[in-house]
Amino acid sequence: MGNREAYTFSAWKWLGFVSAVWVQTISGNNYTFSNYSDALKTLMNLTQLQLNNLSVAKDVGKAFGLLAGLASDRLPTPVILLIGAIEGLIGYGAQWLVVSQKIQPLSYWQMCIFMCMGGNSTTWMNTAVLVTCIRNFRRNRGPVSGILKGYVGLSTAIFTDLCSALFSDDPARFLIMLAIIPFAVCLTAIFFLREIPQSASVAAEKEETRYFAIFNIVAVVVAVYLLAYDLIGSTNQVLSLVFAVILIILLASPLAVPVYSFVKNWRLVGFEADMERQEPLLKEEAMAAAAEKKEVVTKEAAATAEEEVALVEKNRPEIGEEHTIIEAMRTWDFWLLFVSFLCGVGTGLAVMNNMAQIGLALGHVDVSIFVSLTSIWGFFGRIISGSVSEYFLKKAGTPRPLWNAASQILMAVGFLLMALAMPGCLYIGSIVVGICYGVRLAVTVPIASELFGLKYYGLLYNILILNLPIGSFLFSGLLAGYLYDAQATPTPGGGNTCVGSHCYRLVFIIMAIASVIGFGLDVLLAIRTKKIYTKIFNSRKSKKPLTLSNGH
Repeated sequence: MGNREAYTFSAWKWLGFVSAVWVQTISGNNYTFSNYSDALKTLMNLTQLQLNNLSVAKDVGKAFGLLAGLASDRLPTPVILLIGAIEGLIGYGAQWLVVSQKIQPLSYWQMCIFMCMGGNSTTWMNTAVLVTCIRNFRRNRGPVSGILKGYVGLSTAIFTDLCSALFSDDPARFLIMLAIIPFAVCLTAIFFLREIPQSASVAAEKEETRYFAIFNIVAVVVAVYLLAYDLIGSTNQVLSLVFAVILIILLASPLAVPVYSFVKNWRLVGFEADMERQEPLLKEEAMAAAAEKKEVVTKEAAATAEEEVALVEKNRPEIGEEHTIIEAMRTWDFWLLFVSFLCGVGTGLAVMNNMAQIGLALGHVDVSIFVSLTSIWGFFGRIISGSVSEYFLKKAGTPRPLWNAASQILMAVGFLLMALAMPGCLYIGSIVVGICYGVRLAVTVPIASELFGLKYYGLLYNILILNLPIGSFLFSGLLAGYLYDAQATPTPGGGNTCVGSHCYRLVFIIMAIASVIGFGLDVLLAIRTKKIYTKIFNSRKSKKPLTLSNGH
């Protein structure tokens, strides 16, 4: 590969990452159900159980993410993005028609279908983004996952605050935003997001570290800005418009990274071209030495290769090597990861899907602040856990599942606080659930790739994401729905309501127990995978001085 091509690839890789960030910024629409659920409940005269099952239908859409996983190895990234964009436009567009009363309310099963389509649309977007970026930045999987999943966490707050600033929390206008904005962003990303050939130099790794630090800083600034708006608020239309303009500028600011990369690398092309003309002999000698070394190693390996073939064929791949989906599912480690993931995301989704009713039960008429708090602190959980887990992996070989274990214990404490209905408990609970849910999503992404490889990662990721609809059904649809309806009072015209701390107390206690179970599974997984993380730590530690000694 020539230097000009290598530099161009580097800059395009960062442009693709910026477009991936934008896609993730609009793909958290699945977590915004509380912003318009009351409108649906009123228009369709639903009980809480029926409303919760609508939210389950939304999450069931993620189960069909298996199609996106299968397609990720067969279809180009732009096609996967286009499918997600069109499906989201149809799914949320139909919901907007109902809530805005442009059409008569659809039947319950029809609404379930459109909710499912809206939920499934994000699986195509997330698969395209995560699979492509994890492969483009293999040496920094933690930061990549943290940043991308962090922006998913901010997505809910971005949509909520923009709607609050521009449309006074109108649920119909909120839904039209969910339909149109993701469609437009995905159409833009189609032109830039693609897999880029890798560079193995230490200089490239250092560049990635510097640029990821910039992305982290920008993301934190966006999160703090959104948090400040939530706390201060604005009743002035001009100030609200200024808020929206500044937010859009902040979201566009990461473009500075690929622009800088283009300019810097273009200047280096001439210098590197001169160096190439001075170094052909050294390069040829190095290549010849490498070829000779490879030949010796090949001859030495040939003596034992035949004896090992039969044994290798019989043995399953070890953890840390490439696994097919069937091979991964035959391991205890996969199921420990799967069930612990269910305990974390299932309970978190139950809170997010029921936030409107939890807020009303605890005496809060407007729950938009809690939706935003969960989103923003979910961002901090994702972005910090991605970078921190990567740091401790590189410095001490700390197994990533330990971070999931820590988040499960903290989440259990948050549920107990909400069960006790202490003053301000919903503020604290929203923050705790947001952080822990964010940690779980961000850390599980690199864990799966490190334990089972990247070859079938798209499908593997979507199998793990099955926990979202399963968890939503178990903890939101069944647990929260049935227990709430058991305490609720019927209302005229259909539906029901419940006010008081007793409405969700038993729900929170059961979810705290589930979190403790998840903690135990994560600790067990960390113990079982300690060797592979020690191996990753040692391999990275040994490669650095070797590469540096070669003058790179």
